Amino acid sequence: MIIDLIYGKAIGVTAIMLCAIGYLGSYFDKNFSKENKLTIIFMVIGATIIFEFGTYFINSIILEFEREYLYFFKIVLIETLYNVLLSIILYPIIQKLGYSIDRNFKKNNILTRYF
Repeated sequence: MIIDLIYGKAIGVTAIMLCAIGYLGSYFDKNFSKENKLTIIFMVIGATIIFEFGTYFINSIILEFEREYLYFFKIVLIETLYNVLLSIILYPIIQKLGYSIDRNFKKNNILTRYF
């Protein structure tokens, strides 16, 4: 909601799309391996496309503007490539950080395993 308040013209659109992406992410988290980088890249591509298409079309309905498909596809392609590059660069760092946090939580709870 804060993103819409600061940058958006229609309040709630970004929140709806991020909730949809979060729901799909929880489904994929249960069914796919986080070790496979190709799976992560496909998830980033899918999430970017779903978010951008959903936001664009919901905003076009609410704000009643004419859709410019060619320009929109060009922007989505650039954003998708940008997000894929970011995920390739940042995902190993985030993954290592997540593993270290997970080890710290498991190490602190050693006594609970025996009871």
